[in-house]
Amino acid sequence: MLVSKFLKREDGAVTVDWFVLTASVVGLALVVVVGLSDGMETSSAQLGGDIAAAAADANPG
Repeated sequence: MLVSKFLKREDGAVTVDWFVLTASVVGLALVVVVGLSDGMETSSAQLGGDIAAAAADANPG
């Protein structure tokens, strides 16, 4: 009787589904952030250099 009730309940399965879904979303977000970080670092360094050059051109003294 107790075993049949346990086998019919689906609460644990829903929890596992949410856990897997959440872990997948977090993993995908990490992959995106890591993938974009190198390009963003390069772009921001280039932009900083461009701004410094423009500031030096604007204030030649």
